[in-house]
Amino acid sequence: MGCAISVLAPKTAGECKTEDAVVHLSKEQIEMIKESWKVIEEDIAKVGIIMFVRLFETHPECKDVFFLFRDVEDRDRLRISRELRAHGLRVMSFIEKSVARLEQLERLEVLAVELGRSHYPYNAPPKYYSYVGAEFICAVQPILKERWTPELEEAWKTLFLYLTRLMNRGYQERNRHQQVGASPKERNIAL
Repeated sequence: MGCAISVLAPKTAGECKTEDAVVHLSKEQIEMIKESWKVIEEDIAKVGIIMFVRLFETHPECKDVFFLFRDVEDRDRLRISRELRAHGLRVMSFIEKSVARLEQLERLEVLAVELGRSHYPYNAPPKYYSYVGAEFICAVQPILKERWTPELEEAWKTLFLYLTRLMNRGYQERNRHQQVGASPKERNIAL
């Protein structure tokens, strides 16, 4: 596929970062992300499409969340899909808002947690969130060309790790809320 990143999540407990990883982004890393975003946003729709086409190729199980794309195997049909373009743009809009809030962590946290909550009804499990981040990174490398550095990659990975953990928290909160309101039978609890 051309990109060595498989997922952003740490492989072992020893590699885990705390949820406040983004707090540890230096001012230089924040500036690198913001500067690279200026270039990325010029091709925002293209990045969104590339990101999701790659996601469906590397993790075909993710298509189950997208009713319209479950049975689409033709890469060209995916690339020209208005629905996929629209969803890609929504994800890119979230990334844009996240970049704009890098120095307003409370607002960034609210945004990401709410996005995680909103994914619960679609049965979009949290493990998919890190896949999207990894595919975003793969999609922007060729666009940024010589601007892409190991330091910039680490900054984006840290940001996506933080965002996916916040989204996971929102998803789990919504799940717990649904479980509390559900009957014992719906919760699969034996009476």
